[in-house]
Amino acid sequence: MTAVAKNIDARVDRPIRTTLGKGTTFRGMMKFETSLKIDGVFEGEIESAGFLYIEDGADVRADIRVGSVVVGGVVHGSIVAKDMLEMLSTGKVYGNITTAKLKIADGVVFDGKCDMLKNPDETDIFAAPASKLKTAMTRVS
Repeated sequence: MTAVAKNIDARVDRPIRTTLGKGTTFRGMMKFETSLKIDGVFEGEIESAGFLYIEDGADVRADIRVGSVVVGGVVHGSIVAKDMLEMLSTGKVYGNITTAKLKIADGVVFDGKCDMLKNPDETDIFAAPASKLKTAMTRVS
């Protein structure tokens, strides 16, 4: 991983602090504070209150709990995004998603179910037991 100060990705208009580059494979638990862009392969778990960007061409096999996420690559696993989840036209998600705000572009592949958080500011997605998360969301059929 390389730290890149104030590198702004034009597709998401957000600063990217750390990048897991193309040709890189990482397995395990990933925690970060501000922002992470994945261009390579990741397998395991991802946790952050920050922003995650999964680039077109990236392959992520993980359960993800973040503040916000933009998916342009492939994700196999559940995604919980407290603030926002955006799927770009190149994005593919094979797993369940839970978020307060959802944006889906034309051409997205999504195989799973979607739950919408009712009160994201009152829900701690990192510490709440599954039973509390279930009462804090509504199902979208």
